[in-house]
Amino acid sequence: MALGLMLGMVTAAVGPASAESNGGVRVMPLGDSITEGTATPGGYRIGLWQRLANGGYTADFVGSQFNGPASLGDHDHEGHPGWRIDQIDANIVGWLNTYQPKTVLLHIGTNDILQNHDVAGAPNRLSALIDRITATAPNAEVFVAQIIPIGWSEGEAAVNRFNAAIPGIVQSKVNAGKNVHLVDMHSALTAADLDDGVHPTAAGYDKMAAVWYAALQSVPGSVGTADATEIVGAQSGRCFEVTGVGTANGTDVQLWDCWGGANQQWTYTAGKQLKVYGNKCLDAYGQGTANGTAVVIWDCNGQANQQWNVNANGTITGVQSGLCLDASGWGTGNGTKVTLWTCGGGQANQQWTRR
Repeated sequence: MALGLMLGMVTAAVGPASAESNGGVRVMPLGDSITEGTATPGGYRIGLWQRLANGGYTADFVGSQFNGPASLGDHDHEGHPGWRIDQIDANIVGWLNTYQPKTVLLHIGTNDILQNHDVAGAPNRLSALIDRITATAPNAEVFVAQIIPIGWSEGEAAVNRFNAAIPGIVQSKVNAGKNVHLVDMHSALTAADLDDGVHPTAAGYDKMAAVWYAALQSVPGSVGTADATEIVGAQSGRCFEVTGVGTANGTDVQLWDCWGGANQQWTYTAGKQLKVYGNKCLDAYGQGTANGTAVVIWDCNGQANQQWNVNANGTITGVQSGLCLDASGWGTGNGTKVTLWTCGGGQANQQWTRR
């Protein structure tokens, strides 16, 4: 049934885009219905957009297509339901010249398998497509995904054969001096993450978003530089700040009225650090992992107690502890301390917005 669905998509009408420009780094999501977001309009682009925004990055999604919900801040993309590698290849030069992306997110090959279109030749077609992208946009960063699973054994076997060729293809481009990067998207999802055996569920698309976001953060400049932003408590409306504009190691953090001071400006880095003053990192004191551990600033050292996940659900969690940044005692007043605490199902004192 999934095969019939995808074959039907080959002739589906593709609507023109109503372009949105956000003045940021141009990112082209490129591929088929999995990029378009079949079953969940917007697909992985929803979670990716939210992660970029929460991380302080300004991105401009580009492409001739347009869809998705209001929670997706930029609806442009180049995802074409039912399309194969050769169909993307036939149009890519025009798209690249029109939109001039800095970064390309390529997930393609599923329909070559579903349509049984010379599956053995698919890796060579992918290699040729990558060459056309890098020749047309030599300064672009091109992220090439190993495609997500298919939910039945014969299809998944073909996916595995196709994916097995991709690391070598990417490495050959790297060896030739091209800005091409391998993304292991396949291992992030299982058949349980698929809505119809082909397209992810909403949760599956969000897993894809997390992988794309990590890949972008691993390549400096691919989405620009994270801007310093305020971190605002959802419950209190107050800003997360270094107490007393202190700069010494061990100075704790608290809630305070937002006023734009340097002690309230935080930059989220590719290394998952939250930096303030340019050289101090948010730190779980004493590498603590227990509820109530103080959160302080310290010289940046790259240790896990200074690494944080800024999550799409509004929480900020310690990489080492897995605990949430928490306004202590559900406090909302100036001076309320921020500590680590077990994440509690969306409670408001653990919800933060970067702005």
